[in-house]
Amino acid sequence: MSVNTHISPASPNPAIRNRCLWLKFKAKTLLVVGLRAQAHDVFQEILAINPADPLALNSLGYQELSDQRFIQALGYFERALVQTPHNANAHFNVGFVCEELGRSQQAELTFKAALQIDEKLDRAWYGLGLALVRQQRFEEALAAFKRNTELQSMSPFAWYQMARVHMELGQPEEALAVMRHLKGFEPKVAAQLERETGLKLGGPA
Repeated sequence: MSVNTHISPASPNPAIRNRCLWLKFKAKTLLVVGLRAQAHDVFQEILAINPADPLALNSLGYQELSDQRFIQALGYFERALVQTPHNANAHFNVGFVCEELGRSQQAELTFKAALQIDEKLDRAWYGLGLALVRQQRFEEALAAFKRNTELQSMSPFAWYQMARVHMELGQPEEALAVMRHLKGFEPKVAAQLERETGLKLGGPA
């Protein structure tokens, strides 16, 4: 696409700006009523007017992600990140897709970039932990999951991963402590860990 079609977000032509606003309203309405394919077409129309529109890029990225078209989703999210480099969520989106694609080192770097912007972005800590587990950097992963649980104490996901990491590190007592904690608010997850680890809350199996 020719760079001449780029519309600067700072001072767009009023008519073009109004057209984009109308198209965004239309696309959001279509999404609300479940017409994803039609919304996709409208977001593409927005990009034809302004290839740098972050809303359209992110929305198309999420649609591709929901269809598990990860390469396509990554392309949109990377383009959105170029437009909003100081947005922690933009970095997170790229990291999330990289993790889904198994690109753990790229995911790690992108999650860390998100956390430099927003240290309390709990899902970025979780994603970072997963990326580090893939690289078998278990001590670092454990620290990331612990930070996630500090920010989201009632979410079972990082607790679950912490128990698994403790087992990888040969720390069954620490894993049991996590399982006991989980049993207090997510007994099904604790029971799943018992099955997966062979540990029992009353002691080793």
